[in-house]
Amino acid sequence: MVVGDDGRVLLARRAGEPFRGHWDLPGGFLDEGEHPFDALRRELREETGLEVEPDDFVGVWTDRYGDAEDAHATLNLYWTARVVGGGEAQAADDVSELAWFRRDELPPPSELAFHIADVLAIWRQQHA
Repeated sequence: MVVGDDGRVLLARRAGEPFRGHWDLPGGFLDEGEHPFDALRRELREETGLEVEPDDFVGVWTDRYGDAEDAHATLNLYWTARVVGGGEAQAADDVSELAWFRRDELPPPSELAFHIADVLAIWRQQHA
């Protein structure tokens, strides 16, 4: 979860299924043998063009990757991350749009993918 110096959080609109068109946190899957921090850096660079460094641990969530009965189970790890390079964020890879949101202007839960509303709620509590 990329948090700017001004406290805004970066959300990504999903370009594909599941949850096409919903807001999500930029991120993705670990490669086999990859450290979670390396995956965080790689995925955020791929989806936003930003160079980031992880900061605070937010939490762990379990989910399914989609609504199908046989959808893969996922274990989702979340950290805040700060931008250390890369210029302006630009949507790439499987992201159609990026936008920065203040805590009081986050999209409603119905516009968020997966369990992102819960992640954002915990982050807001941790950094109130």
